[in-house]
Amino acid sequence: MKKILFFFLFTPFFANAQNKNLLVEGVSPNLYVNHKVAPKENFYSIGRIYNISPRDIAPFNKLELESGLSLGQNLKIPLNSSNFFQSGEAEAGETFVPVYYAVKDKEGLYRVAQNHNGLPLETLKKWNNIKDDAVNKGAVLIVGYLKVSNELSALAKNGMGSSITSSAAAVAKTENKPVVTEAKTEVKKIPEPVVVAKKEEVSNIKPVAPDIKPEKKETTKAADVPAAKSNFRASKNLPGGIFKSVYESQIVSVSAIEEEGTAGVFKSTSGWVDRKFYCLHNNAATGSIVKITNPENGKFVYAKVLDIIPDIKQNTGQVVVVSNSAADELGVAETDFSCKVSYIK
Repeated sequence: MKKILFFFLFTPFFANAQNKNLLVEGVSPNLYVNHKVAPKENFYSIGRIYNISPRDIAPFNKLELESGLSLGQNLKIPLNSSNFFQSGEAEAGETFVPVYYAVKDKEGLYRVAQNHNGLPLETLKKWNNIKDDAVNKGAVLIVGYLKVSNELSALAKNGMGSSITSSAAAVAKTENKPVVTEAKTEVKKIPEPVVVAKKEEVSNIKPVAPDIKPEKKETTKAADVPAAKSNFRASKNLPGGIFKSVYESQIVSVSAIEEEGTAGVFKSTSGWVDRKFYCLHNNAATGSIVKITNPENGKFVYAKVLDIIPDIKQNTGQVVVVSNSAADELGVAETDFSCKVSYIK
């Protein structure tokens, strides 16, 4: 009787634990989420929850598959190519469950993106509706999705859809599904009134349609296109990019620190048209503007600091890493080059 009572008292506790957001730990390629073993769970039942083989779970935790598990034991569930996705489509009967990351102290968006399979920075911002370049400590961001079975995983109830894109997370797919279903149902229920209404409307609209279409075409050609081109020409006339005025306001009362060395390059979609250049720097404050000069040709750019330079082999000895659009503005290819950096702390 006591054993039965214990089971019913603690089952809700473990069920609630699984309802919490999936928080990722580690750095790619060793990403994982934590799982506390509930009553009657084993490697195989846990594997079904997270859509991963037990043969991946056991060695990741330095355990033997045959040794079994203990109630309340903490497991690290690996996120690999079989269950963790940042783009793509799920099969029928599957859904994507969002995986989150809690931003730590002194972390910027760029580092968060790089630590999670090199997720494009623009994708990270769009998934989380972030328009600025800064992020606060403790912010919880979607960094990917766990693909699970609707029938086999209790996590499926938190599923957000069956498709992931860089511009819209799986949430958008979920919101669209009920709308499509309702539309189909309405058409089937009242086909005759809809047909009659259409016939009457078409006869009334025909004489008006020719007048409306030419107006739209004329507006697009005469007004919209020239305006867009003139804005682009204006942006090209901003020497060094649009952050110049911000940089100049920074150094009004404080002298800039100058640093010389080698610069690296990272890929970005920003800067090519909007003239917003970005960089990574270890000494300048995140969000501040630095001036980067190419001493060989005198060209310069003003770049916003996204984060510190990741401590990886390819960045060894670099004083700054700039976006490829900034490198292009400086007249260099997407390779290391000599530069001078002016900044404030």
